[in-house]
Amino acid sequence: MKKILALSLNVWLLGATLYAQGTVEDYQCAFSLRDKFKDKVFYSDVNPQWIASTHRFWYVRNTPQGKVYVITDAEKKTRKELFDHTALAKALSTASGKTADAKQLWLQSLQVNKGADSLQFTFNDTKWLYLQKSNKLKNLGKVEPPKQNYWAAGDDEREGAPVQSPDGKQTAFIKNYNVYVKENATGKEKALSNDGSNGEYYSAYISWSPDSKKVAAMKVRPAEKHFIYFVESSPADQFQPKLQKRDYFKPGDALPVKCPHIFDVTDGKQLEASNDLFNSQFDLRGFDWNPDSKSVTFEYNQRGHQAYRVLEMSAETGKVRTVINETSKTFVNYNRYFRKNLDKTNEIIWMSERDNWNHLYLYDRQSGEVKNQITKGEWYVREVLDVNEAKREITFSANGMVPNEDPYLIRYYRIKFDGTGLTCLTPEEGMHQAWFSEDKKYLVDVYSLVNKAPVAVLRDAQDGKVAMPLEKADITELLKAGWIAPEPFVAKGRDGKTDIWGIIYRPTNFDPSKKYPIIEYIYAGPGSQYTPKTFISYNRNLSAISELGFVMVQLDGMGTSFRSKAFEEVCYKNLKDAGFPDRIAWTNALATKYSFVDTARIGIFGASAGGQEAMGAVLFHPEHYKAAYSSCGCHDNRMDKIWWNEQWMSYPIGKEYSECSNVDNAYRLNRPLMLVVGEVDDNVDPASTMQVCNALIKANKDFELVVLPGTNHTMGGDYGEHKRYDFFVKNLMGVNPPGWDKVMPKK
Repeated sequence: MKKILALSLNVWLLGATLYAQGTVEDYQCAFSLRDKFKDKVFYSDVNPQWIASTHRFWYVRNTPQGKVYVITDAEKKTRKELFDHTALAKALSTASGKTADAKQLWLQSLQVNKGADSLQFTFNDTKWLYLQKSNKLKNLGKVEPPKQNYWAAGDDEREGAPVQSPDGKQTAFIKNYNVYVKENATGKEKALSNDGSNGEYYSAYISWSPDSKKVAAMKVRPAEKHFIYFVESSPADQFQPKLQKRDYFKPGDALPVKCPHIFDVTDGKQLEASNDLFNSQFDLRGFDWNPDSKSVTFEYNQRGHQAYRVLEMSAETGKVRTVINETSKTFVNYNRYFRKNLDKTNEIIWMSERDNWNHLYLYDRQSGEVKNQITKGEWYVREVLDVNEAKREITFSANGMVPNEDPYLIRYYRIKFDGTGLTCLTPEEGMHQAWFSEDKKYLVDVYSLVNKAPVAVLRDAQDGKVAMPLEKADITELLKAGWIAPEPFVAKGRDGKTDIWGIIYRPTNFDPSKKYPIIEYIYAGPGSQYTPKTFISYNRNLSAISELGFVMVQLDGMGTSFRSKAFEEVCYKNLKDAGFPDRIAWTNALATKYSFVDTARIGIFGASAGGQEAMGAVLFHPEHYKAAYSSCGCHDNRMDKIWWNEQWMSYPIGKEYSECSNVDNAYRLNRPLMLVVGEVDDNVDPASTMQVCNALIKANKDFELVVLPGTNHTMGGDYGEHKRYDFFVKNLMGVNPPGWDKVMPKK
């Protein structure tokens, strides 16, 4: 079998040389493409900023002559320059000692006061106040760079600010692991608990009841911390390497356990909740007090994610009851979260995928029963933007509601609590992004497609009618520079029924009479969808590499999100699937339609979950994928972060973790593979890549490894990009890449 695969590989590589691609000229085109397309789209990138509670907003117009800050009045339907660009540039140049170009001003963190007569912004690392009428600048001091915290730093809840009671008479705080209150007038302290210790302490996140008579706090039993370690070989501030470590819980690790307690600050009575309804915790969080101070609400996320509950604890008896119980045989997608308590009517708005689609439900809080399903249909609620309790209306975004078009396109809607009055506020076809005024009377809508330039309009938020056109992007210069629009492509998936949507990128010198190898960029991690839907002039993953003579593709197969829950559940305990049966069917359909694609020469690359999937492609589907570039992959889900992997692979750890492991399946490799890893990656443990290398070496497999010193989570950066170019030119085209001294990519 290996000899047959090698023979077929040599045959198509020989045929590939008929079309000389991957030349020095192709590389130069690839490396220069970003600059070639830069600043070639005008009147785009509208990012409106509403000014306080007014009906005015500002944004930056990207004109051929330069950037212009404008202010628009939605009521008057007028637009004018926000300030005198020449006057401000001159004042900034004088005050800062740094030349400010009137047409290329870039005012970071710009804030406009309600009257628009003063501006506050950052320029040249200094904060400034500009008074328009007097044309005066005030230096507000240097801007300190934000402190960079580790993204996954654990919060053990030991530290927190003291919390003052609503009536202002007392303050609650933690002392010696216990809950204390202090009379603000006298300074007298009183311990409400005395059973706290280092091994089982009270959380510093204390919550007062509205009547100032009770406090609620979680008692926490911490778990042993898990650390990942790595060596920074070439630190900038010293000669010797540094050992680094990070908090990093992994699948199967013991987690902290919490229990709600309520204290009466008058008589010292303490209530402890029974854990019957939350005894296998991934997370427990709260508290929300009822307005009558008789109970608190908190939420329980079960380990393994097959249950998620909204629970209520009585502040009078300590009993806990279930208000909302969300369950699934696979996983409750707790990241698709929305809950809104309606205190005046004792109701709750809740988001759920229980009917196979993501929708909103109206609950009776007292009974815990669903009063009615608010949204319904084979489409997906994406985000709730506003809940108007007085009008009993919800403003939200959703995708998939319009038949016979790309189901991922987002539009904005309004609906009543009882499910009537559904109104589309952004009806045109496209991927919409909206910014609403504070009172939700107006919205600015920007919409586009991958192959259609952006349009920005002001709309009336009551009926969605266009109140005023704002901008229509001009791509004339981009087209003159050789830009070819990506092509949306749809084909049936593995079941022969479900539409799978993707895009195709061609090189700027595309010749339909040639045969082009295909390279797929993959990121198929559950929880989202990844194929671009909006207009971009330069796609950093697909545009440049295409210039070497490749047709680039990206698509969302089963296992990704924002379709039905069943569509996403394909990934459950099966991350190695990664939608590959859909991807193969989609690519074969592409080859049926277009003779210029060569399905005998298909490569794949990705990073992070995409790195795992890229390597998995050549391990589990070598008949389809002929070469893979895999960067910072989580090659074994037991080695990666707990929240990601237990969500999709479940808990406790089962045999599926091994079945999906690139490490345990490394022996299958019979295709070219390049592995890339940053030595200080604190997102995916770099040991994951080294362990897959170890397995490949033990299996006597040939592969390439690139370790990037001092680099975190990455696709590879400029160096890795060049290596990726060479890897695919060599392994898909059968061409020896040009020497690096002959190709001069920009730094």
